[in-house]
Amino acid sequence: MPPKPAPKTAPNKEKAEFVHPSAKHARKKAIQNAFAIEPISAFYIFLAANLAAALFAPIQDCDETFNYWEPTHYLSHGYGLQTWEYSPDYAIRSWLYVALHALGANVRRLLPHSSKVAEFYFLRYLLAFVCALCQTLMWRAVCLALNPRVGLIFILALIFSPGNFHSSTAYLPSSFAMYMAMVGAAAFMNWRGGLKTSQGMFWFALGGVLGWPFAIALCAPFVFEEVFFAMLSDKERFFESFIRLMRGVVATLVLVAVDTAINTFFYKKVEIVSWNIIKYNIFSATGGPDLYGTEPWTFYFKNLLLNFHAWFILALLSFPLFLLQKLSSRRSAGESFQSGLRTLVFLSPFYLWLAIFTLQPHKEERFMYPAYPFLALNAALALHTLLTLFGNANPQTLAGRIPAKAKLAVVALGLILSAAVGLARIGGLYTGYHAPLALYTPFNNDNIGGRGDTVCFGKDWYRFPSSFFLPRGMRAKFVRSEFRGLLPGEFSEARTGFGFWSGTWLPTTGLNDRNEEDAGKYVDLRACVFLVDSQFPERNTEEKGLPPNEPDYARDVDRWEEVKCLPFLDAERTHFLARALWLPDWEVVPEWLTRRWGRHCLLRQRR
Repeated sequence: MPPKPAPKTAPNKEKAEFVHPSAKHARKKAIQNAFAIEPISAFYIFLAANLAAALFAPIQDCDETFNYWEPTHYLSHGYGLQTWEYSPDYAIRSWLYVALHALGANVRRLLPHSSKVAEFYFLRYLLAFVCALCQTLMWRAVCLALNPRVGLIFILALIFSPGNFHSSTAYLPSSFAMYMAMVGAAAFMNWRGGLKTSQGMFWFALGGVLGWPFAIALCAPFVFEEVFFAMLSDKERFFESFIRLMRGVVATLVLVAVDTAINTFFYKKVEIVSWNIIKYNIFSATGGPDLYGTEPWTFYFKNLLLNFHAWFILALLSFPLFLLQKLSSRRSAGESFQSGLRTLVFLSPFYLWLAIFTLQPHKEERFMYPAYPFLALNAALALHTLLTLFGNANPQTLAGRIPAKAKLAVVALGLILSAAVGLARIGGLYTGYHAPLALYTPFNNDNIGGRGDTVCFGKDWYRFPSSFFLPRGMRAKFVRSEFRGLLPGEFSEARTGFGFWSGTWLPTTGLNDRNEEDAGKYVDLRACVFLVDSQFPERNTEEKGLPPNEPDYARDVDRWEEVKCLPFLDAERTHFLARALWLPDWEVVPEWLTRRWGRHCLLRQRR
């Protein structure tokens, strides 16, 4: 009998939809490669953003001027303003950190058309380059440890954020600690070629010893990961882990020894500056940093919303989204545990840093700088998780029913809006507060003033950008204002001992760690050849009046003549939204959103 024909059956839908595992892997690889960029391209992107900051970012904190630019000016030019932190009686600032930057600034003298202003910006360009290099290293590690899409989002979260605009080229230990934290995190995250625990510890220690000791806390989650896996390993791997950790500890001690040796040379006595900083901030008997103001616990939340807006919200949501992803994951238990623990370690530094400094009464924006890269990483992981959920193509889910083009439009619109908000904030900062960096051009371009002249500061003392903006031999002085704290003094210019930099170790007078006013810091107004003052006409009403020690100098035309005046934002009379973001001065903009302006003026006393 002939064989019976095979019965006709309906096609098996499951077989029709089956995709070979190798094809799935290839598809996943193709999607990842779509977000991959070359390391040199990433470096150029970071460098472009940082160079913009070097050119246009105002000095956010007077500590940058008086604690770092001025000591650098002293090492380079033999005179400068001195804060109590550099007094040998307290010694809580590292001269090694300052000396390295002074060396970088002095390279500019070897190039044509050198000037002190050129040295200032050249050092900023160097900081932009170093920061871009560190950012690229961390980005590369993120791409290798996670995937290129997270790396691409990491770039976007940084380059368009006002936080990066502030911190990338700030001459502050917290910025240096941020650089080193990125390199250290890159070493810990990249397991290719073996674990690099000792290298990671070295970079974090360098940021802590040379920059800011508290930044070493960011290393804790990575060290915990090493210890945790070592406890689960056999004796041989446990011993290897122990060796790696000990190498990191030894490297830290060597860094402390080198820093101590350099500071001993400058202070002429043995000073462990890292310990002095910790002792002052935690164990001070005179009040410590709280003397300079305290803030509520909401301070950093508001500040990070301004500097990172939606990225900060994503960073806060990164851990809940991580848990949601793990609960819905179908990976094997072993793979899920290891990858989950690694991701948790990557997420931890930002939460740890935010918790530590939220609990501290004294808060400043720059204290958050070391955690900025980890905020961007958390935000990138959170957005990556959301995109994975949102990109689900299963028609049985709500996300799967949305057309792919509509999803792309929503994501693109969100990223464009985020970039626009960040750029608006950056534009607002530049247009509102850049005047102090542009006011002193008559000294260099018009040859106004000269050696022996004085430039005085009253209520605007904290807006002085540094002696790098004054001609050689011109000194900054202070006149009495309503401020009743301690103003900087001057490094001694006596030549004793080795004959140079004697001001770093000679005893000083009029400096204290209690923020108590010293009347010896003021000069008589008649001794001022030039004066820098801000004028706010809308405040200077007869009804309200002005404080007795802060008159409107520019209005006294019989005594003062204007050399140069630039617009300066009147923050007190400008609405919060107009202060926070750049808004055009168009007629369609409501009156209450119009920015109010004053003037930042360089005045010359009539003789």
